[in-house]
Amino acid sequence: MAEYIIRITPALLAGLDTTLSVFFLTLVLSIPLGILVALGRLSNIRPLVEILKFYIWVMRGTPLLLQIVVIFFGLPIIGITFDRFPAAILAFVLNYAAYFGEIFRGGIDSIDKGQYDAAKVLGFTPAKTYQRIILPQMIKIVLPSVANEVITLVKDTSLVYVVGLGELLRAGKIASNRDASLVPLIMAGVFYLALTGILTVVFQKLEKRYAYYQ
Repeated sequence: MAEYIIRITPALLAGLDTTLSVFFLTLVLSIPLGILVALGRLSNIRPLVEILKFYIWVMRGTPLLLQIVVIFFGLPIIGITFDRFPAAILAFVLNYAAYFGEIFRGGIDSIDKGQYDAAKVLGFTPAKTYQRIILPQMIKIVLPSVANEVITLVKDTSLVYVVGLGELLRAGKIASNRDASLVPLIMAGVFYLALTGILTVVFQKLEKRYAYYQ
């Protein structure tokens, strides 16, 4: 058993590398985009608000798997072509930015309007008001929801199999089918559990750090 585990570990680690790449790139790109989406939804520019509402409706109303398929297999029909990895990242970023945007919008919306007036009295610019007062409180409010989305993202990375990327679960399935053994899938599950365990600890520490904004 130990020899078999050692033999299949490199393939699983190669899949884990793809999984982590999709995960980190999606987070790094979708969270800032989500903040911009939230601010756009809260703006007074009506056409922008309507466009963002439509975008969020489409992203949240259709499966992520379908969005990956449309971007990779559908867009070439109209002359827009992406390689496998960029296509997957684009689909993930657009999807998760919509969810993060709504989470951030709800967090900002829940902050007492009097704090904006207080910041104005103190001479804060709108940018400084968001940076020093609104965003720190918003982060505290939305952390549990963001944590749920981030942990869901870890598991959603398995969807990149549809464009032929060898992520962790796909590597486990290939080894499992080839060797007629459940061990590779169990090992893949252990990797997923380890990742979610690490993220859970990270978000618990973040919640403690922002506890003083209560």
